Amino acid sequence: TLGLLLCAKDDRCTVTGLELSAVAHAAAEENIRRNGLEDRLNSICADLRDLPLGLPGRFHCCVSNPPYFSGGPASIATPLARRDDCCSPEELCRSAAQALQFGGDFNLVHKPEKLAQLIACGAAAGMEAKNLVLIRHKEGGPITLILLQLRKGGKPGLQIHEQCLFDSHGDPTAYYREVYHI
Repeated sequence: TLGLLLCAKDDRCTVTGLELSAVAHAAAEENIRRNGLEDRLNSICADLRDLPLGLPGRFHCCVSNPPYFSGGPASIATPLARRDDCCSPEELCRSAAQALQFGGDFNLVHKPEKLAQLIACGAAAGMEAKNLVLIRHKEGGPITLILLQLRKGGKPGLQIHEQCLFDSHGDPTAYYREVYHI
């Protein structure tokens, strides 16, 4: 889905997606075909912790909606690709840093309680936190998501912004409409 959204936003964009699950990979390939994006979007069925040949150092940008949920007995019903016991923040940042060219950006969405760990893992992998967007679903509500940009080889300097998805009446904000192309 991320690849489709990126290609829809910019017709010069090319995307290589990695899917852990063979089922998700097949769905991605079907979406690529249905949307006529074979020349700009491709999917590889692989574990990002073990990047396939030709991928390390190839990308200007990596984007991830990584696993949010902890592993353990309660997570059995959660798909493997959504559990952090399958891909820890350390492994995620290390793989992104390997895939990126020097100066490339790693953008990810995550839960706010993981912020300190993500910044530390990024730094350990040679990436500096550059931009942080704190997302609230409604005005006055708690921060429910973070959007974090890490730059490989970046110098210190973090900019922090806050956005809200819905106003006090429950209507989508301008930010929400921009993100979802409404």
